[in-house]
Amino acid sequence: MLPNGVKTLLQQGQLAIGQWLTLPSPAITELLASYGMDWLLVDTEHGPAGWETVEDMIRAMKGTEVVPLVRVAGNDPVLIKKALDRGAFGVVVPLVNTAEQAKAAAAACRYPPNGIRGVAGGRANRYGVDLVKYVAEWNQRVLVICQLETREAVQNAESIATVPGIDVLFIGPNDLSANLDRFRKFEDPEFTHAVDRILQAARAHRKAAGIMAAGADDTLARVDQGFRFISV
Repeated sequence: MLPNGVKTLLQQGQLAIGQWLTLPSPAITELLASYGMDWLLVDTEHGPAGWETVEDMIRAMKGTEVVPLVRVAGNDPVLIKKALDRGAFGVVVPLVNTAEQAKAAAAACRYPPNGIRGVAGGRANRYGVDLVKYVAEWNQRVLVICQLETREAVQNAESIATVPGIDVLFIGPNDLSANLDRFRKFEDPEFTHAVDRILQAARAHRKAAGIMAAGADDTLARVDQGFRFISV
């Protein structure tokens, strides 16, 4: 089983840069994987890709050091299991508003006794050839990213950050600003305070903070601010 390079980078406090993939195209995925990103994420929350296409997009990253991730459509153990069985090394779980929801996401990503993920042969473990080794190592390698995008999530950021098994607290600026009734007003004090609260909660509990950046200048500003998992 290949190491999860993004998890290693984040554990060392280093930067992990990647990109969202909304178009259901293995060819585009293969092209971007050749550019040296740390990770690429297949978006099944807003993107139209079905599971066969998701698997083909993950397969298109094979042979590179790019870590394949999937954003699932919801905090559902079946969706999370499907993403991981396709070969994703981790998931972004949207709309995580409470510590209990974060615990559920962490459990869905891991095998017993640390979680509830069902065991099956599939692409992730070479169709069962590597199943024993895969299951033995998986719980320490999976990357679990919780997306905080509501007022409730901001208020619970500190408790969410305490949950074991969560690696990243991720901010989607569009959704967060919309939920604060400050849509795309990224300089508004209420929005900037919310971003800072999530960032500080992550730092206080040794989690990485993540965000979607808008261009090179914003990326550099977010790095300086302390974000380490950044979509460009």
